[in-house]
Amino acid sequence: MTDENRVLSGIPRQRNRPGWARTDPIDELARELDEFVAAAVHPDEIAALLESDGLSDDRIRERYGVEDSFALAERLYDRTPRRHPEPAGPPADPWRIGLLGCLLRGVLFALPGFAYVLGAPLLAGPHDTGGLPAGTRTLLAGALCGWAWNQGLAHRAYSWLGLGDRPAARRCLLTGAPAGMLLGTLVALAVAGPGHPAQVAFAAGQSCYLGASGALLVMGRERILLAALGPLAVGGLVSLARPLPGPAALALLLTSLTAVAVLGLLEAAPGIRDVKKIRDVKRRGERAGTPARARPALLASLPYAVFGLGTGVLVLYAALGDLLAGGTGHGVPSAVALTLSMGPAEWLLYRFRSRALAALRGSGTPRAFRRATVLALAGCLAVYLAALLALALATTALQPGAPGQAGPRLAGLLMLGVVLWTGLLLQSFGAVLGATAVCCAAALAQTLALALHAGRPHLVALVVYTAAAAAQSALVCHRLGRATAHR
Repeated sequence: MTDENRVLSGIPRQRNRPGWARTDPIDELARELDEFVAAAVHPDEIAALLESDGLSDDRIRERYGVEDSFALAERLYDRTPRRHPEPAGPPADPWRIGLLGCLLRGVLFALPGFAYVLGAPLLAGPHDTGGLPAGTRTLLAGALCGWAWNQGLAHRAYSWLGLGDRPAARRCLLTGAPAGMLLGTLVALAVAGPGHPAQVAFAAGQSCYLGASGALLVMGRERILLAALGPLAVGGLVSLARPLPGPAALALLLTSLTAVAVLGLLEAAPGIRDVKKIRDVKRRGERAGTPARARPALLASLPYAVFGLGTGVLVLYAALGDLLAGGTGHGVPSAVALTLSMGPAEWLLYRFRSRALAALRGSGTPRAFRRATVLALAGCLAVYLAALLALALATTALQPGAPGQAGPRLAGLLMLGVVLWTGLLLQSFGAVLGATAVCCAAALAQTLALALHAGRPHLVALVVYTAAAAAQSALVCHRLGRATAHR
């Protein structure tokens, strides 16, 4: 409508605003979208917001005088300073864990050792040619087989849990644990030979415990396992002061073993809800024509099984060193100390990852991050070695008939602790191949030294463990000193 028509029709004439009073529409839009535009990291984010608000390119050209939404987004991005919102509180740390729970897990790992105290009469007999008590070779063979098998089985079950498939993890344990029990029993039977039924029976119970307790630990049932081991712990503590009669010791052994086996079976066996859930998921997948779900590779668990074998050999050599040094069946402080130290070791693994995460946030250069990582590694190792030293001295003082911790033996134990802790650290980051190679090489070197009857075995062990500890520590610094390893 023209101005003349406005006057004739009675509509007052609009006056044009002076230039000094006009505002840029782009500035007005920038003020309206200030919070979003200031936090955007690229103009395309702003363009997506404009298009979602219904601004077409024609309206943008008419109202703002630019070509399209991308051009308008670039104008808004250039005119607004960057302001990224800070988090409301301190950054979350997923690697914080309570120390008490880890210490209790260490005690839980050590409690089965009372079974060897109660079962000592079953294994009594003449010493073999190596100076070891009768039945020791049988138990060692079964234990090594069980450690290796259950380490690989636990990795596969954890892989299923990582995929969010708890029923599949249970099925894995339900089929894999009995197979490991049978394999460990057969290996013990082959080593013992005919005429040693008590030793084979004890080794079979050992294999049964390893499989059932492994299932409970994987499914997070530590408290149930601790309760099942109660009779064994009480009997073991009493027998340290005064040996129990054979029938009473056997009854305590069978009570705890039966409880652990039944609880492990109930935990691993899929319940009615799991079966119904599996059927429902399968039917929905068939109707929708969806592809099969991802499955963890079977061979991916093999390095973890070999790692368990290598570390098991190293720990058993530490126990054998105590026995050959004059300890009794009760006197293996090195093995007990290493087992108890797994509690602090687990807590320190989480502590290292927490400090590495803090270094990622606070380091400005790769060199600064590498330095912070090395300092965190040194600090955690120092704390772990202090805990292992205290446990070694305490178990030596408390166990009757245990050999004293001489200089080379104690130093070798500490170096072995470095090997085990750094190996577990690498394994937690998925770098299991390097840790497996170092641990297996150390176990092979120790085996060859014993086979060749090398003099001063504790000094040989110290050299082997020191070399392995140095190699594995260098591997940790190289692998974990990179920020990409902590994603």
